Amino acid sequence: MASASLLKTSPVLDKSEWVKGHTLRQPSTSVVRCHPVAPSGLTVRASSYADELVKTAKAIASPGRGILAMDESNATCGKRLASIGLENTEANRQAYRTLLVSAPGLGQYISGAILFEETLYQTTIDGKKMVDVLVEQNIVPGIKVDKGLVPLAGSNNESWCQGLDGLAPRSAAYYQQGARFAKWRTVVSIPNGPTELAVKEAAWGLARYAAISQDNGLVPIVEPEILLDGDHGIDRTFEVAKKVWAEVFFYLSQNNVMFQGILLKPSMVTPGAECKDRATPQQVADYTLSLLRQRIPPAVPGIMFLSGGQSEVEATLNLNAMNQAPNPWHVSFSYARALQNTCLKKWGGRPENVKDAQEALLIRAKANSLAQLGKYTGEGESEEAKQGMFVKGYVY
Repeated sequence: MASASLLKTSPVLDKSEWVKGHTLRQPSTSVVRCHPVAPSGLTVRASSYADELVKTAKAIASPGRGILAMDESNATCGKRLASIGLENTEANRQAYRTLLVSAPGLGQYISGAILFEETLYQTTIDGKKMVDVLVEQNIVPGIKVDKGLVPLAGSNNESWCQGLDGLAPRSAAYYQQGARFAKWRTVVSIPNGPTELAVKEAAWGLARYAAISQDNGLVPIVEPEILLDGDHGIDRTFEVAKKVWAEVFFYLSQNNVMFQGILLKPSMVTPGAECKDRATPQQVADYTLSLLRQRIPPAVPGIMFLSGGQSEVEATLNLNAMNQAPNPWHVSFSYARALQNTCLKKWGGRPENVKDAQEALLIRAKANSLAQLGKYTGEGESEEAKQGMFVKGYVY
């Protein structure tokens, strides 16, 4: 069994608050948009979704729970399936995603699941809507809304994230389908600079996406991933992260984003993957928490860390170290590979292995749930779970 005792499920939004009638809620007539004529030019926005956004963010940032990132594009999902000898077909993607969302008791440890667009509209192999299966498990459905990375002209071989065109109507449709939060991933490369242009582009894109998401009822996950690529030390990562997050919050403020209705998905502050000097979990925690205290307002409900190619165990140990003392925010996880790697291998595409694969997923989910509570010990972990998953130049 994955565990002898399960953690008590944390309060979450009522199902009806997420998908009631699957109709798009119209803005309230009581909403007032103020455009002061004061010299400051300050604009005060009041979203009709404000209360709901806060409730959704708090539900996801609930004790002992985190996010399952299962929003891999069809191409990336194909690479995962190829690693176990499966063809990249919709049927195989559907079977694997069904395995994930239907794992018994997953909602004990997982508060939100980020989906790819195909999955949001997809049914399980039993014919139930994926969204409905998640809601039944008290898991808030989310959606990846960016359109991927492309080369940034004028930069040092860096990239920018596309997807702002048409984002408002797409977000409205995703809300109608049952999504209640969104994710937009952009990246910053330390070996390539990062240039001022790349940092500003990343921050501005995240801020515009966040504002549009909130206007359409979706809690935005703000994710400027600082890639592990490079041989730089932890101090260099720290300096770059401070610069990136300063820009991000400057532009979030410029775009009138409500901080109480967002979640952050940062990288942990670690050395580059090719750096010879490795950091202990305590060092990672010290640097990362120092960064958060200097840059992240306490109004933000949750910090949901990405794993970024760390091994399953390494990502959990680092998270646990950050939760050894109270923090102003809910410090938790939003992991993809660090939750799914062993699960995928256990499954191997065989129906008879589904139960074992789901148990592997629950073991990892519970381990990170304990880490969010600062109670993870690392005892009994398999050697496979300790293997790093860093891929140089990884494309998500």
